[in-house]
Amino acid sequence: MTTARQKILNYLAKTRIASAREISRALQMSAPTVRHHLRVLVSDGRLEMTSTRGRNGRGRPEQIFSLPQASMGDNLSALADALLMEAGSGFAPEVLAKRLAGKSEFTGQPIVKRLNLAIARLNQMKYHARWEAGAEGPRILFGHCPYAAIIARHPELCKMDEALLAELMGRPATQTSRIGEDGNLSCVFAVG
Repeated sequence: MTTARQKILNYLAKTRIASAREISRALQMSAPTVRHHLRVLVSDGRLEMTSTRGRNGRGRPEQIFSLPQASMGDNLSALADALLMEAGSGFAPEVLAKRLAGKSEFTGQPIVKRLNLAIARLNQMKYHARWEAGAEGPRILFGHCPYAAIIARHPELCKMDEALLAELMGRPATQTSRIGEDGNLSCVFAVG
């Protein structure tokens, strides 16, 4: 059986954009139910509120919802794969990591502040990252690999992630497990 949220996602996959009122009418659901599910889907990141539009002179403007732009798909994995193949053995993970990290404002900050700033930066890059304290020091966990489409052909991207964390943290980082290996649900990096 399809859930109400799945029905809403399927509807927006077909129509691209819609208001809560339009979804409610099309799916024959109550407006409060649709608004509740839309709030949950937006907070989960599975939908985004893209704009508002007036309602012919009366009432509040309607919020317009759509699937996130990132879920629409693109050709970036094919492009990245081609570029990495072209780079061949000349691929330098540290150089790319430095570019991805950008100018670091983390130096001189306490470790907890650096961890929080690094996690915020990583999540902007779609890693779904978090950190946790450990007996051997902090660990950073990636709940998602933004390179999943090409990582099997380019495991050197894991070295780039290590270099990226080292650049952001100002300390060495070592990958201790990968998503999918031995049933792991996240990539784990120990920060030295």
